[in-house]
Amino acid sequence: MNFPSNLRYTKDHEWISIEGNIATIGITEFAQGELGDIVYVDINTVGKPLNAEEVFGTVEAVKTVSDLFLPIAGTVTEVNTALEKAPELVNNDPYGEGWMVKVTVNNPADVEQLLSSDAYKAIVG
Repeated sequence: MNFPSNLRYTKDHEWISIEGNIATIGITEFAQGELGDIVYVDINTVGKPLNAEEVFGTVEAVKTVSDLFLPIAGTVTEVNTALEKAPELVNNDPYGEGWMVKVTVNNPADVEQLLSSDAYKAIVG
């Protein structure tokens, strides 16, 4: 499985990439594999300030619906609109075209408290 070392991870299987105070967030390759074929992504939190670990949306697979948790506090500023017509992008390219939201982060240093690639690998085996 692929866990890019330039990203940070959560125990809830989200990844985060940060540039300045803008974070891009999605779910990991492990998460999409566990969920199976993703058929719908529901995110309606644009413009809402959220705390770390608050739900920012849901992802629906063929047999389950799973909450999506924000890794660090901030305000959702953008949703990947490509997922509306092609939710399978999350399965096909979870770290690229399958990203879910962009967030203006309250404190970019908070990302350092998240899991490194090696620490996340240790959790998922």
